[in-house]
Formats: sequence, structure tokens, C-alpha cells
Amino acid sequence: MKKDKTIYWIFTSVIVAFDSLLPALTSHTELARQGISHLGYPDYFRVILTIYKIAGGFLLILPFIPRRLKEWAYVGFAFNFVSAFISLCVVDGFSFQTFFPLVILAILAVSYVYYNKIQQHSLKIHAA
Repeated sequence: MKKDKTIYWIFTSVIVAFDSLLPALTSHTELARQGISHLGYPDYFRVILTIYKIAGGFLLILPFIPRRLKEWAYVGFAFNFVSAFISLCVVDGFSFQTFFPLVILAILAVSYVYYNKIQQHSLKIHAA
């Protein structure tokens, strides 16, 4: 059980750091503005996306958040990573950068699998 919790917290922390904390700290930069513009999105989309990413990070990392809200946060992040992959494919074609959102999606999937393992273990303890 300790191994499962360790894996969950490592992978979840990577997601939160990469897709919540980093956007919170850098979304106002010129590079971020250029990046969103390069993909053809309006600048206000950058602000909205950042707000959702920060909220999703809080939902994933805070332990007292109800399971259903965490599930929606996982869905939101998955949608974000798939959409980023598609946007990069359409605009830039195939390169390492194009596939990077799928790498992060795989990290998210590990977090999700181990979150559910911990929840199932917790339910077994409470049922006994």
C-alpha cells in the first residue's frame, strides 16, 4: 500500500507541477502569449485555460476533495492533453514537441490508476 501511495503522489505531483504550477507562474509571459497565438487560439483562451489548470491541480492534490470532483479533474486534464496533441499536429506536424502532451497524458494515467488502487484499498478497509 505504501508503494502505491508513493507512486500516486510522485506522478500526481508531476502533473500538478507541470500543468498547474508552471502555467500559473508563466501564463502571463510573452512566450506563453506567442505559444497560444501560434496555435491559432485567441489570447483570452490562455487565461481561461490557466484558470482551469490551476483549479484542476488543486482538485488533484488536495486529499479532502471528493472522489467525483477528482474524477472530473482527471477528465479535464486528459481532454487538455489530447487537445494539445491535436493542435500541435495540425499546426506543426509531427515532432517530439507534438508528442509531449501524450507523454504527460501517460503520467496522468499512472496517477489515475494508482488513485483508484488507493481508493479501492480504502473501501476494503472501511467495509471490513
